[in-house]
Amino acid sequence: MRYTGSSCRQCRREGTKLFLKATKCFTEKCPVERRPTPPGQHGASTARRRKVSEYSKQLREKQKIKRIYGVSERQFRNTFERVAPLPGITGHNLLAALESRLDNVVYRMGFAGSRKAARQLVRHRHVEVNQKSVDIPSFLVQPGQEIRVRMKSREQASVMAAMDQSSRGAPLSWIAVDRDTFSGKMLERPTRPNIPIAAQEQLVVELYSK
Repeated sequence: MRYTGSSCRQCRREGTKLFLKATKCFTEKCPVERRPTPPGQHGASTARRRKVSEYSKQLREKQKIKRIYGVSERQFRNTFERVAPLPGITGHNLLAALESRLDNVVYRMGFAGSRKAARQLVRHRHVEVNQKSVDIPSFLVQPGQEIRVRMKSREQASVMAAMDQSSRGAPLSWIAVDRDTFSGKMLERPTRPNIPIAAQEQLVVELYSK
């Protein structure tokens, strides 16, 4: 079941910004900046008293990564099981697979202000892959495939605002974006040094390997 509550509560629970609310995350209105304690009546006191076990660290890291990408428990576990047999470092392969999801690629290209907004764009058929409409957020983009916003959808205020915001950030080496044509390409499979999230993915591997 996908979480439908407050996105800001998720960030406070994990004790770090997960960048779930687009531009709000970059302003002084961000609740993590104003109240850097777990949500709930006893959040601050609980954070001081709690002893963190190794299992708790692993579980929290899994929850954090899952929430960053906005996937369900089942989707996350299925992704892990799919990449586990692959050569290479399993944790890196896990993040690469999550980064290759269509909703994440749309977000990374700057066509949506958050992954949640990117999922809505995809589901509402505003996005094309190699000139064909795709409405599955979990669709895995392959190197060389072109992603673009449909012609009729390019005037949406949310898309324009997202592109304006993304123009201020550093580009990623594994994607190329043509802002004039609202399109982009995945140039190569993302590698760990080029995935800009603060996560200890090895803890997830340890959790699922028990």
